Amino acid sequence: MNLFNKDRKKMKRRDVKRREEVQVEWIPRTQLGKKVKAGELTDINAILSNNMIIREPEITETLIPNLSTELLLVGQAKGKFGGGQRRIYRVTQKTTKDGKTPKFACTAVVGNQDGIVGVGSGSGKETVPARDKSIKDAKKNIFRIRRGCGSWECGCGESHSIPYAVTGKSSSVIIKLLPAPKGIGLCVNDECKKILKLAGIKDVWSKTKGKTDSRVNLVKACIKALRNLNKFHTNPKHLSNIVEGADK
Repeated sequence: MNLFNKDRKKMKRRDVKRREEVQVEWIPRTQLGKKVKAGELTDINAILSNNMIIREPEITETLIPNLSTELLLVGQAKGKFGGGQRRIYRVTQKTTKDGKTPKFACTAVVGNQDGIVGVGSGSGKETVPARDKSIKDAKKNIFRIRRGCGSWECGCGESHSIPYAVTGKSSSVIIKLLPAPKGIGLCVNDECKKILKLAGIKDVWSKTKGKTDSRVNLVKACIKALRNLNKFHTNPKHLSNIVEGADK
């Protein structure tokens, strides 16, 4: 029986590798996807500035070929006295007639490290589908952020930090991002650091309140803070020091 199970596992692994190697041609289903496939739309900034809804991840893959992906450590393995190691999958269980059925949830972040970032989540009965769903969801939820040099200690005028302080809240978690001078780095939680790095922010300070052990709420609060960067009305005189999206 053991040899039979080992052979069965090897066959499953081979099938998964073959599915990953096979590249299926993209057939767009939305009007926006058809325009991108036909070459009528070649700039992602035109889509984001007009608040168009991206329903197909292939649109982002086509218009942003240099997209980077990171998986966030939102889960925790079982450990003695709750001291398990952090991992990318968050496991929940549901009790049914057949027993306890686990469900895996994953959170991913994508970005071009130049003013465009997106975060998504996905869940499934297995780890690989949950990971793929989260990456696809992140590619559909991309948005532009404002960057600049809002620190009074620096004043270099470059887009290495954020132009002003912003706050984001999710449940009990509150995070405040503050402009930092050049060379400080990302003084923030490791998971938020991945988001800010892919967004193109190099220097920032942060303050957090609430139950920050909940990584999911902390990530949501960080995303809300980045989205709030675009909601502030700025003086036209100061727009020369603020870059929205790619740094031209």
